[in-house]
Formats: sequence, C-alpha cells, structure tokens
Amino acid sequence: MFDTMTLTKAVSAICGTLLFFLFGSWAAEALYHTGGGHGDHAQAYVIEVEDSAPVEEAVAVDFGPILAAADPASGESIFGKKCSACHTVTSADKTGPHLNGAFNRDIGSIAGFGYSGVLTELEGNWTADALNHFLEKPKGFAPGTKMTFAGFKKIDDRADVIAYLQSLGS
Repeated sequence: MFDTMTLTKAVSAICGTLLFFLFGSWAAEALYHTGGGHGDHAQAYVIEVEDSAPVEEAVAVDFGPILAAADPASGESIFGKKCSACHTVTSADKTGPHLNGAFNRDIGSIAGFGYSGVLTELEGNWTADALNHFLEKPKGFAPGTKMTFAGFKKIDDRADVIAYLQSLGS
C-alpha cells in the first residue's frame, strides 16, 4: 500500500502542476491582452488598385418564350413535390391558399385566408411575370411574406409550374 508521505507528494505534484498552468494562463492573458484594443488609428498607407474587370449587369431574360415552351405535366409533377405540402388545387386552403384559378387572380384576394400583410398590400394580379418573380424568390418579391419556401432557382421549373397553374383555369 501507499504510505501517507508518498500520497502527499503525489497530490502536491498534481496541484503544483495545475497551479503552474493556471498562473501561466493568467500571466499570458495579462501580457498579451493589455490596453484598450486596437483603437482608431489612421491608415498608414493606401494601395491603389485599378478595377481589372467591369462588373457585369444581370441580363433580363424574356420570360414569354420560356413560358410558351413550358410543360404543364412537368409543372404538375414539380407542384406535387414542392408545393403540395402547403397548397392545393382544389377550393380548400392549407398552410397556403388554394391555387386553382390563381393565374390572373388579384394578389392576396382569397376571402378568409390569412395572408401576410405585405401580400394584401400588393397591387395587381398574378400574371406570368409576377408569378415568375415570386416563385424565383418569394421573400425578394414580397419582403416580409410568411411563405418560407426559398424559391425555384431554375427558370424552366418556374415556367413549368406557372404553365400548370395556367392550365387549371381562372
């Protein structure tokens, strides 16, 4: 077995080691983190850089020909995968409003549905262009909307869904 002197030496060695690291940490903090930070200093020198390439502006795409070539059957499939969790194409509302007859309907006009305030304030109808912009990025089209869907990145997917909604009638 251990005698008390050996046990005392072992415990003292462990405590001494822990104190050494503790005081070393405090000393390092005191040495390297003194003063009030970097403060506000004037820039010592400026490196002049010429713009190497002009920034390209986004090219507006004519949505008409893309919509004309859209496939409503593909739009129905996309709707079933991405939209049907919140929307129906019947007269029943879910988390989102029903979308049968949505094409050319006034924005935010279904009676009894609790739209986001921003959607009820928008003027106009759900045209192909309005739906295209909304489905691309709902929060970009109507900042503050309750719709959590991030949007369709592919313009062909948006066109297919819009063609499907258009095929459902007004």
